[in-house]
Amino acid sequence: MNVAEAVGTTLAELGADHVFGVVGSGNFHVTNALIAAGARFVATRHESGAATAADAYARVSGRAAVVTVHQGCGLTNAMTGIAEAAKSRTPMLVLAAEATAPRSNFRVDQSALAVAVGAATLRVRSAETAVEDAAQAWHLAATERRTVVLNLPLDVQAAPAVLAAPPGSPAADRPSASDAAVATVATLLASSTHPVFIAGRGAVDAGAELSALASACGALLATSAAAKGLFAGDPWSLDVSGGFATPVAASLIADADVVVAWGSSLNMWTTRHGALIGPDARVVQVDLEESALAAHHRVDVGIVGDAAATARAVLAALSGTKVGYRLPEVHSRLVYEGRWRDVPYQDDADETHIDPRTLTIALDDILPADRLVAVDSGNFMGYPSMFLGVPDQRAFCFTQAFQSIGLGLASALGAALASPDRLPVAACGDGGFLMAIAELETIRRLSLGMLIVVYNDNAYGAEVHHFGPHGHPLSTVVFPETDLAAIARGYGCEAVTVRHSSDLAPVAEWAAGPRNVPMVIDAKVNASRPSWWLEEAFRGH
Repeated sequence: MNVAEAVGTTLAELGADHVFGVVGSGNFHVTNALIAAGARFVATRHESGAATAADAYARVSGRAAVVTVHQGCGLTNAMTGIAEAAKSRTPMLVLAAEATAPRSNFRVDQSALAVAVGAATLRVRSAETAVEDAAQAWHLAATERRTVVLNLPLDVQAAPAVLAAPPGSPAADRPSASDAAVATVATLLASSTHPVFIAGRGAVDAGAELSALASACGALLATSAAAKGLFAGDPWSLDVSGGFATPVAASLIADADVVVAWGSSLNMWTTRHGALIGPDARVVQVDLEESALAAHHRVDVGIVGDAAATARAVLAALSGTKVGYRLPEVHSRLVYEGRWRDVPYQDDADETHIDPRTLTIALDDILPADRLVAVDSGNFMGYPSMFLGVPDQRAFCFTQAFQSIGLGLASALGAALASPDRLPVAACGDGGFLMAIAELETIRRLSLGMLIVVYNDNAYGAEVHHFGPHGHPLSTVVFPETDLAAIARGYGCEAVTVRHSSDLAPVAEWAAGPRNVPMVIDAKVNASRPSWWLEEAFRGH
């Protein structure tokens, strides 16, 4: 057994169950060793798709995922997906073959590339340390929830392995909130009349604890976009805070006297550049990373600690329960105004284009409730995020940390493999869909019954609406109409062009089953209206 085979075998023994990648000469043996040891290998058509699919798999499953790439160009092809994962603290291990010969065409500073996008980087140093190095990289990714690039030098890979049992996983070292901090938060919540919790991705496993504490102190529940679905079904849930918040949710959050952020950075998206939280509200932030406290928004009380453990401690420190913000009039507003589909709007459809809101509401009614939704970036992205319901926080995949378009299709691929019993829905713009269309073949090859909704405005809509009103020429961001349905059929998918709600009848038939092949909706959407969420985004540029 050589080093490459020892590394693959070790990682499979440690728990690597899904591996995404494109195989070349440099990662051939390590990938085959992973497969031989029981891991499932998913061959994508591009390394960016592999990294993005692995990121989504980890987000939805809660387990670390593995990416395997060729030396040099294989890694550079994957860098956008790696950057998104690193910025999102996704537990992901990238196995990158590494050229060490000084004159090799493949030689680049792979460690510097990884560090530049926020990933951790390690190297298999020798045959003697190969098992230890692989285990260290796995534990760093899985235990500390980091994106890790493990470089596999070609000369070391070929050496005979020195076998050893991999070291055990170190205990997760999660900081605990101090007694004084817990008492401070308990006092704030006891005296608050309008408390609001905002949970982020760092609290996706703390839903039960946060719900119990909110019930005791009368808090309303909201999430960042990345944690959408965490409080699904709770009558006191406001759904998403920030640019996607309904008018009633925005109003209730703005009137809060205490806002507690649990595993949420309170960035510009979640707070509408700070305008969503009232100037007199007391703000508490609970996060595992001290560097996250007050990084984006002022904080009156910053606590370094685990969200679930801190919530339990604060609940224990409270004496009795109170109504707080859970008033009959608030409940009535949430019942009648709590969903975006309850907010009246003027339909912007014309003879050849459907209003994207009308389209998405219709899909919400057609599709089974047990679904998962992966959303690409772009001018369209609020429609599926706002109008498509999801059953829980593991059913919404929102890769927006790096703001790259073109990730939605591969995100849906990884999410679908992580949750095979749910209907996967990929929501894309035409620009992002065409950018990543190679993975449509992967989705079809794997016979995934995925619905792919393309909000097609024949443009990079964000740029159209950002620059068009100022009179700038738009020829660089506007394209001729493309028959995406015909292209999808060429990949072996079912497909339909939608210009009116009545055109969705084939989608309803497909959704009823058996869904043996993907279905692509080429939705010709009215593009006359800019999205307010991207106006927020451009303010941050």
